[in-house]
Amino acid sequence: MTLDCDVVVVGAGAAGTSGAIALARSVRSVVVVDGGEPRNGVSDHAHNVLGREGVRPLDLLAEGRREAEGYGVRFVDDRVVVARREHDRFELVLLGGTTVRARRVLLASGLVDELPDVPGVREFWGSSVLHCPYCHGWEVRGQRIGVLGSGPNSLHQTLLFRQLSPDVTLFQHTLDDVPEETRRQLAALGVRVVHGEVRRVSGTDGNLTLDLGETAETVQALVVAPRFRARGDLFAQLGGELTPHPLGEFVQTGTGGVTDVPGVFAAGNVTDLGAMVAAASGSGVLAGAAINGDLVAEDARAAVLAR
Repeated sequence: MTLDCDVVVVGAGAAGTSGAIALARSVRSVVVVDGGEPRNGVSDHAHNVLGREGVRPLDLLAEGRREAEGYGVRFVDDRVVVARREHDRFELVLLGGTTVRARRVLLASGLVDELPDVPGVREFWGSSVLHCPYCHGWEVRGQRIGVLGSGPNSLHQTLLFRQLSPDVTLFQHTLDDVPEETRRQLAALGVRVVHGEVRRVSGTDGNLTLDLGETAETVQALVVAPRFRARGDLFAQLGGELTPHPLGEFVQTGTGGVTDVPGVFAAGNVTDLGAMVAAASGSGVLAGAAINGDLVAEDARAAVLAR
């Protein structure tokens, strides 16, 4: 089966669905392809979403999908395995055999959190193992918080979470060194620094045990610093190249999500590693408007040539 549309959106998260709605409201035909792996699907709540504070992420996405479908957006639950340009169209071949042909592509495929290789971390990810103070900090305020040291960003996280609780411990783990000035700051703030690698995380939500070999420590929440890897395989297939970042890699964009691959736009975490739900949604709307403007200009040029 082949589906033809103005724009194909890859990813039905906050960015992709918002972009699809903006396009559909401009009377564009839109197909959204989604593999069903939302990054925040492991979390019970999304925060800093104006008017929907604390909403369950999966509920928010389901409601957004219903809104988009009300404007005629078609959703296909499948994965894109091949992306290519064929003359003036893009062709995306899906795992199930469907081909989607579109004039423009909006990549809103998000990112993958590559967690520290410590047994037990993934089991508690999104509940008692956290990374963002703005996403989950309020929920652990005043608690006994540990920070798993794995790089310079861990030091920044330690200071951010110290704002939320007077009981913060930095587990140096694989962090090579702590600058002297930072050590003085941590000491002044009452932050303990514990040496030794954490071998395992166990326990229950809200009561984690960190195994350091000869000793063990307990915390109520553990902060980690993932590496953020944008889902950029399709961008590479279309001729793009991911841009390195100290925290991972991403698709670099200009105003409105335009990329250096003509006809390809990007929004959300695939291009902004730090975007929370509201920011991702906003970037999707802006990208949708930019794509529509691009198509309007193309249609106007074509109309002149057709006279």
